[in-house]
Amino acid sequence: MIKGKNILLQLKGDKGLWVVLMFLSIASVLAVYSSTFTKAFVSAGGNTEYFLIKHLMVLTVSGMAAWVAYKTPFRWFIKLAPLLLIVSIILLIGVLLFGPDINEARRWMRIPIIGMSFQPSELAKLSLILYVAAKIAEKQDRIKDFNEAFLPILIPILIVVGLIAPADLSTAALLFVTCTMMMIIGRVDWKYIALLILLGVVVLSILVLLGMFFPDLVRVETWVTRINEFIHNSDGGYQVQQSKMAIAHGGWFGVGPGNSIQRNFLPYPYADFIYAIIVEEYGLMGAISIIGVYLFLLWRVVILATRSNSAFAIVLAVGLALNIIIQAFGNIAVSVQLVPVTGLTLPLVSMGGTSILIASVSLGMMLSISRYVNAEYKRRLNLQNTTVDEGHH
Repeated sequence: MIKGKNILLQLKGDKGLWVVLMFLSIASVLAVYSSTFTKAFVSAGGNTEYFLIKHLMVLTVSGMAAWVAYKTPFRWFIKLAPLLLIVSIILLIGVLLFGPDINEARRWMRIPIIGMSFQPSELAKLSLILYVAAKIAEKQDRIKDFNEAFLPILIPILIVVGLIAPADLSTAALLFVTCTMMMIIGRVDWKYIALLILLGVVVLSILVLLGMFFPDLVRVETWVTRINEFIHNSDGGYQVQQSKMAIAHGGWFGVGPGNSIQRNFLPYPYADFIYAIIVEEYGLMGAISIIGVYLFLLWRVVILATRSNSAFAIVLAVGLALNIIIQAFGNIAVSVQLVPVTGLTLPLVSMGGTSILIASVSLGMMLSISRYVNAEYKRRLNLQNTTVDEGHH
């Protein structure tokens, strides 16, 4: 017991961020095991632990990746940003043109040697956030200049978002909003931000037109169907109906771990609608706990930003956190019929290889930043205290 406490005390960086990572990992194991129970029983010949074991392997690899990111000096990420962005764009083009059509979308590509699926859009989110943060920090003294500061940020955002949107509009919209908020935090001129939003609307209009001629490439019909279903169907369609039934069934304290009924009827209870299963099993207390953890993450990152004197650290940490938090609340909003069905997963909780890996790396990067920021903050406080003591003498 003492040994475990010592290990926790030895972890550098923001302790609150470590708590977020551990809490969501535990919640993920419990929720995925319960929500995949029926699916595993049917598809894995009665082996109800089949998907749990796979998920634990993903969490283990993701935890190791988070640790590597945490131990990496955060300024090294600046050098990685351009390379990762180029790789991401190439992968996005490849999956858009040659990726397999799974669930009426081309989002995944197979890794040849190990035979696993990979989602390039998840890497692209991380790469673009890294790149935008690096450029905003690099151009701080010329941040109001259009050619020097804005164009190098604008073009990659439009390219990456434009490549993600045909197969995954919700992820593209999430990334666009995150980058826009990063630019606001980075003091980019408001008129340039307005121009970015206008050009984003233009790109979306072009994609809609392309979808009319190439329906296999751009999922315009799916977008229209989901929006119409949200506006005209008061029940929200079958998926949302089952989700709301699960939430209503949960009540104040839930039906207990592993006792979900709606997991047998709700499509993708382990991914898009895992929040509904959590609420059914753990009730309002579970619902508030999950929301509270994401808000706690935002609070810890805001504290980091107020303590840091590095523009790159501030913009990157806030960008990574917003990407996770906005996606989380987007997923929750779908479950309670506040927005149309999107396909967004609950970050660090829903079952999924690439999404958990990238979200874990994002938290690892935030921990790397917090390690530096906390050390600098303590150094400045000690320096101030020393100066005050010398002044008294």
